[in-house]
Amino acid sequence: MKRYLLLACAWIACIAGFVGVFIPVLPTTPFLLLATFLFAKSSPRCHAWIQSTKVYKKYVVPFKEEGGIPASVKVRILTISFLLMGISAFLVQRWYIWLVLGLVALWLLYLMCFKIPTTSLPKLDLEKEEAE
Repeated sequence: MKRYLLLACAWIACIAGFVGVFIPVLPTTPFLLLATFLFAKSSPRCHAWIQSTKVYKKYVVPFKEEGGIPASVKVRILTISFLLMGISAFLVQRWYIWLVLGLVALWLLYLMCFKIPTTSLPKLDLEKEEAE
């Protein structure tokens, strides 16, 4: 029973992570990290599958290897997120929507500025080729 519960939670986190690729406010990397952890505990086959996906390789592997996110990526995330939240606030002019969007914006700023470490961009393989 525990295995099935972990597997169900893993799939929910996996789906949320994949949706996060297209919805900037939804965090991709943490959901995929959670899904990977839960798959490792519940299904070796699903664990191997998620590690082979392009989304995992694009979002999770660099985060695991570098321990953070490059500043340029953080700026892109914040720009797209704030733009979409601004459009939402303009289209739905309700104070409680503005409150929620404001809180989400503050949370996102907190994460990007204080919680998630900033790393440098990965070096190109050209430097290695020039050395050879």
